[in-house]
Amino acid sequence: MAPPAPPPSRLFAELDLAPAPAPEGRVGPPALPGREVHVSGSAELSARPDRAPVSVSRRLEYITHSARLRGVPEENMTVTEDFSRVENTYQMEAEVCIIFSDFGKMQNICNLLIEKLGTSVTISPPHFYHTPEAIDTLRRQVCVTAVGNTRRKAQEVCRLFGQALGKPLLIKEEETKEWGGHIDSHLSHSADSQTLQERIQNATAYASCRVFAVFEIKGKENRRNKVL
Repeated sequence: MAPPAPPPSRLFAELDLAPAPAPEGRVGPPALPGREVHVSGSAELSARPDRAPVSVSRRLEYITHSARLRGVPEENMTVTEDFSRVENTYQMEAEVCIIFSDFGKMQNICNLLIEKLGTSVTISPPHFYHTPEAIDTLRRQVCVTAVGNTRRKAQEVCRLFGQALGKPLLIKEEETKEWGGHIDSHLSHSADSQTLQERIQNATAYASCRVFAVFEIKGKENRRNKVL
């Protein structure tokens, strides 16, 4: 399912200059403590999944050896052996579950095992997910991006009036949203017709953030030192 369309962009800015003195004999509004620009801004980012476990059954040693040769760390491989008795013989079912962070390497290893072992192996479709560290990084990045967008908007507003932007007086995170990043467990195992890219897209996480900021207005812009 395609992710929901992002909401339309909203722009808000308010240039708060010091009031002009009231005419003689008339009481004006109270003087403001300083000159400020109030700006709200937002950002939206996405993060593709960064992990995918794949299970491979049978031919245990060849599978683990092939994975090691291609740089898969030992701690990312889990081996399960199941013995059962069938009439007068013993049967062993073996499964290797490998967690990949490099999806290109995952495809290469799976293709190699299918090519070399053929029908003697069964490879399950990958189930993509995010580590907690990846989601935390996405949250920080979308907030920082929203603050950066807000500052750039404040600079443009000040330049429009020939003013120079000063230091921030207030930065407040007003709203954050997160969606996507997971697939129903039943669908992830039954939808074998999905391509690899469709599975990655369905597991992509999205986050948006809206912030409000107040910046000081320093005064007239110095054209010679203007930062583009």
